[in-house]
Amino acid sequence: MTRLSGLAARLLAATAVVVFVGWVTAWVVVAVIGPAIFHDHLVQGRPSEPAVVQHAEEAFQSASALSWAGALLVAAIASVVVSLFLARRVNHSLTAASDAARAVAAGDHSARVPEVGLGREFDELAQAFNAMAADLAEVEVTRTRMLGDLAHEMRTPLAVLDGYLEAILDGVQDADEETIAILRDQVSRLSRLGEDIALVTTAHEGVLAVHRRELDVADQLAAAHAASRSRFDEHDVRLLWAVSAAASEARVLADPDRLAQVLTNLLDNALRHTPAGGEVTLTADQEGPDIVLRVTDNGAGITAEHMPHLFDRFYRVDAARDRAHGGSGIGLAVVDAIVRAHGGMVSASSPGPGQGAAFTVTLPALRSRPDVQ
Repeated sequence: MTRLSGLAARLLAATAVVVFVGWVTAWVVVAVIGPAIFHDHLVQGRPSEPAVVQHAEEAFQSASALSWAGALLVAAIASVVVSLFLARRVNHSLTAASDAARAVAAGDHSARVPEVGLGREFDELAQAFNAMAADLAEVEVTRTRMLGDLAHEMRTPLAVLDGYLEAILDGVQDADEETIAILRDQVSRLSRLGEDIALVTTAHEGVLAVHRRELDVADQLAAAHAASRSRFDEHDVRLLWAVSAAASEARVLADPDRLAQVLTNLLDNALRHTPAGGEVTLTADQEGPDIVLRVTDNGAGITAEHMPHLFDRFYRVDAARDRAHGGSGIGLAVVDAIVRAHGGMVSASSPGPGQGAAFTVTLPALRSRPDVQ
């Protein structure tokens, strides 16, 4: 037998008090008010014998007392049974919720609260808790994967640094210009990784520093194309860019360094997933009050299952492939963080594997010059 305590016990006690008050009230009505009313009716009927009046009143009191006592007893028993049943169901539901909460707090994110059919409120509570547990489970998986990926990203440059430094100390490697360049490149890689992690973290906390000023969209695309063209040439991938007539004179209020980082990260991501001989296009257009920047490639493409997670920190569509190409899995998360800090949004689309992908950044346009329609 389940022991009632807490809320369930108080619910049962409250029901018992209500039943008792109802029983006392009914008994007062039967014992005091009912006979007085019956007596008045008898007097108004002008009975011939006082003994008849007395007998009728005694019969009324006796019959009323017996019938009301029986009815109240049955009602009291039924109320207690129903209240006990409901109290036990409530107690069972709350116990299940408490056990599930303790399990989740202990790290078991598979714990769930069953729906017990006690009403919409209890069902909504169970659904909300289960959704929270599922989200926490996903966060834990992401955290574990993120720590593993972060360790991997740090291990490679640290191993290079350690190897070269040990070789220099042993005298088998000269600290020449080429060696120093390699060491600085690995230090820069670690520095960029730390900066990216800090950027995404501060953006999610809502404290990302953004120094906005008016920027020409066409100038930003030209600068991004110029900065990335040599890398694309090295990989034999064509990099094209175009600005529509509507966006040629458009301006945005943005941080130039942050916006340049957005375009660079999107272009680098496209380059990693486009084979030699492929093509990447960077375009800008104006759609209503918004500027739309789009990076399109004809590379590996993306399956539908990966779409919801593309902008998660350290998420990779193909972990082995991205690691081989130097991706940290944080570039798109940085893009999302910066774009949101500017009041915009970023999205991705792909027809499927082997059919390329498109990443779209939407930013509010500041204004267009008067000669642009």
